Amino acid sequence: MILISKYIVPRGYVGITIFPFMFLKSKGLKGNEILLNHEKIHLRQQLELLIIPFFVIYILEFLIRLVKYRNWSLAYRNISFEREAYTNEKDLDYLKSRPYLNFLNFFN
Repeated sequence: MILISKYIVPRGYVGITIFPFMFLKSKGLKGNEILLNHEKIHLRQQLELLIIPFFVIYILEFLIRLVKYRNWSLAYRNISFEREAYTNEKDLDYLKSRPYLNFLNFFN
């Protein structure tokens, strides 16, 4: 379900997914297929990890990468979940053939 909320989406971002909702900063983003695909990839990741463990791993990995890179943006872009989503967001058929727990391939 897509909801519009400029208050839930953090500053500097245009969307955030918290199962089962996809929050977008503005109505105009509902037509952005690449953004929606990116967020759908996150929905699949969250389901695979039964939602709460996804967020625990996401936050822990972000903190580790923040210490490693000492840069918020670089740490965020290198979270394994984000790497998978950014790598495949333009492939609108990606979720049809995506292997189970595929984000594990993006850990470094």
